[in-house]
Amino acid sequence: MKDSGRNWRIERKMNIRFSGFGGQGIILSGYIFGTAAVNDGKSALQTQSYGSESRGGGCRSDVLVSQEEIYDLGPSKFDVLVALSQSAYNSYIGSLGKGGILLVDEDLVDPGSHTPPKTHKIKATDIAFKKFGNKIMANMVMMGFVNSILGVISKESLKKAIRDNVAEETAESNLQAFDEGYRMGKEIN
Repeated sequence: MKDSGRNWRIERKMNIRFSGFGGQGIILSGYIFGTAAVNDGKSALQTQSYGSESRGGGCRSDVLVSQEEIYDLGPSKFDVLVALSQSAYNSYIGSLGKGGILLVDEDLVDPGSHTPPKTHKIKATDIAFKKFGNKIMANMVMMGFVNSILGVISKESLKKAIRDNVAEETAESNLQAFDEGYRMGKEIN
């Protein structure tokens, strides 16, 4: 990973962990992010884990994005941790590598006094509810925010992957939620 001043770029590979609880669209977020990476001509590997209780239980979706072929199944440390719930943050903050980037939904996550230096916060759930009338759109707000901060995948590829992987009747609102998160990330950058 390299800091270009504005966005993060992949030197060789980037390991990203999306985390939260079942029903937040965490698995879908990882799948869309990986699909978009492939659409951009990169290699990607997406794995997922969720509790047996599914809705409401902890879940994560790990995405490895690389300029080269991927041979490992999963890193021990991640370059980026995206946390959409306090329990996910508590469970996975130890997996964030030194110098890694933390992105949180500040409505649901309080990193406390040991916040990593490269931490970015957005009120994704609040935005999703107030602007789109649906808290479930928080994952799309967060995905736009993540993409804007990291700059790893083209915005066009992510929007295409969203369109291809959500229900047709919700595609437009999902894309608007993504754009809102992206816009807010650009304000930070």
